[in-house]
Amino acid sequence: MSRRRWPGRDRGAFTAELAAGLPALILMFLVAAGAVAAVMTRAQCLDAAREAALAAARGEPTGSAAATAPDGAEITVSGDAKTVTAVVSARVQVLGGNLPGMTVRAKAVAAREPEAL
Repeated sequence: MSRRRWPGRDRGAFTAELAAGLPALILMFLVAAGAVAAVMTRAQCLDAAREAALAAARGEPTGSAAATAPDGAEITVSGDAKTVTAVVSARVQVLGGNLPGMTVRAKAVAAREPEAL
């Protein structure tokens, strides 16, 4: 024989579960949003590094790469007699502005054009 369950006997259970689970859901959302921001910044850095490496390989100024780079990015171009290497790095704030962020880097290498030698 089973006992009958009277309505209203577990009042507040949903509220307690929501109070325990909602902060975890919000934290997961913020981490996911930070990961998406980091991936997008990495893609922008890679585009800027490719553009800077190709411009330097042709012997042109690398200022056009700054237009595609994320805000506050550092662009470093170096090379030898045969190749040019461009490294673009930018900071990403993962969980808001008050917490420490992470640095995303992208590197591109291009062969020097014969006219640029």
